[in-house]
Amino acid sequence: MLDDDRVLALWPGDGSRTHGERLPGEIASALDAAGVARGQVDLFAVATGPGAFTGLRIGLAAIQGLAMTLRKPVVGVSALDALAHQAGTSAAEMIVPWMDAQRGDVFATVIERTSGAVLEPPTAANPITLLEIWRSHLDGRQVLFIGDGVVRDRDAIARLRTGQWDTRVPAALAPDIAVLARRRAEAGGAGLPHTLEPIYVRRPDAEIERDRRQPERPRQ
Repeated sequence: MLDDDRVLALWPGDGSRTHGERLPGEIASALDAAGVARGQVDLFAVATGPGAFTGLRIGLAAIQGLAMTLRKPVVGVSALDALAHQAGTSAAEMIVPWMDAQRGDVFATVIERTSGAVLEPPTAANPITLLEIWRSHLDGRQVLFIGDGVVRDRDAIARLRTGQWDTRVPAALAPDIAVLARRRAEAGGAGLPHTLEPIYVRRPDAEIERDRRQPERPRQ
């Protein structure tokens, strides 16, 4: 929770419980810690993904419900954008947000730090495959990989690097999401709760598993 750029409260989530079980109580706890009543909130910000289907839907629904009840605007922010914002003080030429997507995959994109241009759209894929595909952007460049995925993939990144490639484990992203949301709201980017769109990048796990179990149809 921010007042301008000042963090009023940063409440750690309990990863041992589902979003549905913990979000309402954690939002209330964050408001209490900040000393802010619900009606005093001017703008709601929420991470729109990428991420797991169920978690994203529950998170978005929680903020949509609050914003709708209190008649406040809301801004959705990609977690990949928040990672790039956190890396903004780096001297790297390229910022590569690198999120663990589970099942050995990564959610990632390539952003030119100075211009903010997105050189590769957000995608979900095998990390080695992505590093090979994105060589035209990364070869010989100063690159910062930032995200929880670097913990798992640090050795692979070091093994395949062709320039000055560094990795960074990010701090909590909530303040970055709030800062970006406020900036977008000031630029006219805030909207009604129903306009929020989740960024899945990858199909829901249930659909992937269903397709995997279906027998292959014989060719005609």
